[in-house]
Amino acid sequence: MATILAFAGSNSSKSINYELVKHTVSLIDGNEIQLLNMVNFPFPMFSEDLERENGYSNSLVELKNDMVKADGIIVSVNEHNSGPSAYFKNLTDWLSRVERKFLDGKPVLLMSTSGGQRGGMTALETTEKVLPRFGAQVVATFSLPSFQENFKKGEGVTNTELAKVHRAAVDQFLSKL
Repeated sequence: MATILAFAGSNSSKSINYELVKHTVSLIDGNEIQLLNMVNFPFPMFSEDLERENGYSNSLVELKNDMVKADGIIVSVNEHNSGPSAYFKNLTDWLSRVERKFLDGKPVLLMSTSGGQRGGMTALETTEKVLPRFGAQVVATFSLPSFQENFKKGEGVTNTELAKVHRAAVDQFLSKL
């Protein structure tokens, strides 16, 4: 049995990326899932001054330790102004200061969604290029366009073709654990 850590790169209480992550982990049987709601992880904006004066918060160190212990990571990144959110960038900044390779060797299923037709693709593509710098092995990606039309709470991905692509990405990720 593998341990999977799953979260969205958003700290919004109404995150559609978190909804996608919750649905994704509901499709996985026979593994231990640790689903994190990042609303519960408020981190100050990274600053070398803050780091020097205060060090690292317990919640940051615990999050990094959970990532290190996990056999795989599922993350869905949200997009703000054609890039990953400031929250997600800030999170990776802090984590990389605690341990540069905080995702060392971890298989990652990287996803994104948005209300638009591109489904957060720019944030996904940017993040796919950045995560290997922290040791991640991005083994599968999935983008869900037009969230409100293609996803229903309690049902998941409602577009049949997109649901197949999503399931294939999940299965590819699971095969790497």
